[in-house]
Amino acid sequence: MGSPPDRTNQTLAAHMTEAGLTPRTLAREINRLFGPGTLAETAPYHWRDAGGIPRPPLPALSAYVISRRLGRIVTAGDLWHGQPDTADGTLVMAASTGLDGPWTLTSTMLVAEDWLLGGLVDRRMFLSVSGTALAQAVNIYLDVHLPADGTMLPAATPDDPLVDQIEASVPRLQLLDDERGGASGLGYVGAQVRAVLLVLRDGGHTDATIRRLLVALADLAQLAGWKAFDAGQQGLAQRYFFTGLRSAHDAGYRSMEGHILADLSFQAASLGDADDGLRLGDAARRVVGRSAASVRASVLSRLAYAQAVAGDVEQCERTWADARDQLAKRHPDRDPEWMYYLTPNHLDCQAGYAMILAGRQIVAGGSGADGRALLRKGGALLRTGAYARPPDAPYQRRALYEGAWLALGYTAHGKLEDACAVTRMALPRLEQVRSPRSTALLVALEQEFRRRKRNQSVADVLPDLEKALAHQPA
Repeated sequence: MGSPPDRTNQTLAAHMTEAGLTPRTLAREINRLFGPGTLAETAPYHWRDAGGIPRPPLPALSAYVISRRLGRIVTAGDLWHGQPDTADGTLVMAASTGLDGPWTLTSTMLVAEDWLLGGLVDRRMFLSVSGTALAQAVNIYLDVHLPADGTMLPAATPDDPLVDQIEASVPRLQLLDDERGGASGLGYVGAQVRAVLLVLRDGGHTDATIRRLLVALADLAQLAGWKAFDAGQQGLAQRYFFTGLRSAHDAGYRSMEGHILADLSFQAASLGDADDGLRLGDAARRVVGRSAASVRASVLSRLAYAQAVAGDVEQCERTWADARDQLAKRHPDRDPEWMYYLTPNHLDCQAGYAMILAGRQIVAGGSGADGRALLRKGGALLRTGAYARPPDAPYQRRALYEGAWLALGYTAHGKLEDACAVTRMALPRLEQVRSPRSTALLVALEQEFRRRKRNQSVADVLPDLEKALAHQPA
């Protein structure tokens, strides 16, 4: 009898080897980026060794992960010859594509043209970037010396009804995000970004009106980026953040520059890219050195999270204390409008879930006593927050996110009854909040509960949690 035919997908195998990925680590990276349970850890062995072709969207997700590791675009068609790159004509491109020009208003308008050409039904899938590519996209902020304060456009301007209307919409959209989550209304906010870009491109504005439009664009792009991040669309989030950075820089809008850099830091750290999180967080801290105390405090809170992800818990606690000290110096009349949400308790809860994350990492690493001490500290901070507020109270997305972290902290500490009680409070929020970032935490909690089904409290709540997650929009 002859030897069986070799069905190995040599192209996929070569790309995985170059990216430093085994089948199991490829599956784990897909699950980390796109949610636990997206893929069985053994599935890529079948793809590589037996010529298996995964069902959509797994080819695109695999290409995404490998591209991120290699720092260049790899398509599904590159990995599975004869297969279409995508079923719907989506173009995959890096979030930083076309953003390597000089930091000038002219370059920003080229970025604007790119958004407008994309249209409202944008068929592009943006690939998030890290490491060198991310550094290149924000290079001006990583230099030792900070840039000048932008173009020095005048701050005062005559009344302009259209600009008035644009500015008035921003706070309302921010409040909607607080209540409904990032996946709710993301397309609408993206349309508002394009609308402002259209007004800018029309031209004929005074310098003062241009500055107002750039400030509004920075506010909206930051909001769109944050919503995309909360919705799990990491590359799109970066694309919006990069656009907001450029418009804020053009307007000399230093506080928003730092705010967006801190968002990028938090995003990187949340994805496990601790080095990027630390570098961006430090840049944000330098940029807001002369901004309002509340802005400095907010930026420090994001840096503290990156420090926790990096395993530097002592520095995380020092930075958190520094953030609280800064907020104590707050002068409300100096606050930007978008800093309405920041309170001492909000800072404490941010530190709380940073400590729970670090504590879980330490427990998993085998240092149970040290990890549990952090879990206790993080849990105590989160219990002062929003997790128990009624479903009709404000800030439901925050309540869902903090509740999910508190439940994960209790589970890691073996306090299963407490974890189940907190989960019960979180479930009704899923009916009104669309926050895949929060849902991913609950999916992780679901998986941990399944391993503890012998506990009666877990057995009682698990079916309700599974049902609630199963009804979440894709």
